[in-house]
Amino acid sequence: MAAPASVKTMCYDNYSVQFFYEMTGKNISETWRTQDYLVVGLGLTVCVFIILANILVMAAIFLNRRFHYPIYYLLGNLAAADLFAGIAYMHLMFHTGPWTAKLTIYQWFLRQGLIDTSLTASVVNLMAIAVERHQTIFTMQLHSKMTTRRVSLLILGIWLVAILMGLIPTMGWNCMCNLQKCSRMAPLYSRDYLVFWAVLNLVSFTIMVVVYTRIFIYVRHKSQRMSQHTTQTKHKETVESLMRTVFVILGCFVICWTPGLVLLLLDGVNFGIMVLKFEKYFLVVAEFNSLMNAVIYSYRDEDMRRTFKKILCCLCPCVRQRGQHSGVTFNTLEQERRRRELEDSWVACKLTCSSSS
Repeated sequence: MAAPASVKTMCYDNYSVQFFYEMTGKNISETWRTQDYLVVGLGLTVCVFIILANILVMAAIFLNRRFHYPIYYLLGNLAAADLFAGIAYMHLMFHTGPWTAKLTIYQWFLRQGLIDTSLTASVVNLMAIAVERHQTIFTMQLHSKMTTRRVSLLILGIWLVAILMGLIPTMGWNCMCNLQKCSRMAPLYSRDYLVFWAVLNLVSFTIMVVVYTRIFIYVRHKSQRMSQHTTQTKHKETVESLMRTVFVILGCFVICWTPGLVLLLLDGVNFGIMVLKFEKYFLVVAEFNSLMNAVIYSYRDEDMRRTFKKILCCLCPCVRQRGQHSGVTFNTLEQERRRRELEDSWVACKLTCSSSS
């Protein structure tokens, strides 16, 4: 629906959300349909798993002293961003469908701003991890010498940038004073802002992929030249394992979010005829990424898996009982070594879950 020329000089901040949806041709369903129930039900289910899984990751990093290093603090902050994404998506699920028409302008901006903040936090956090890995891997160190204070300031900076990006549309970069610039997917957002945001994230993705690819090739080349001494071999294996975990996390993030960002870019350049047909599907794919990171942690990192099992054993009596009768045993030296490691960070629980030797 074309807006008259006089629209450009008027601001419609006192109009309803439904007005902007009608102007852009995005319909708000008046009643709850079967597909609305399915979307909300599936979305809330995934959100619950996202929240629980990432709380588990953060708890594991906090409780296990083996993870008290800059890279794991940044990975924990990435889990915090995923946790925040789960909360943001849950908030979205309770303010979508027929509920959208009841939102005020600023409630709508809050809904979208939470999603923008969570994505920006993930992207900036991955950039910070890339810098940390670049500083350590090229000197063949396992962990950065960055102090806890610097890591804390870096994490604080990540969230300040993320919050700022989430607030930009509310602070004025929107289309309430120029309806011809309104987006189809996000009817109160300016298409110019969507182009800026999508391009910024896609460029960040590209840079990170190039950096991690270069680091990965370097690690492979360097590892092949290392001697077979036991200490060096263990160091090499640990570095490669951690590098692969970070690389898989980045790959999953790019795969899950790129389709949605491309869709935003198409909408931003006013080539968004088909965007509304794919919007919800790509949003689900993006949401699923926040759950995948926790799965990657548990699959790729043996220490993280053991810590997850320990936490679950302490929380769930049924899991604890199965661990006691699992019949899995260690040799004496291995069992004693792992017992001493876990005693550093666990006071209340006994060793009940373990993996086969």
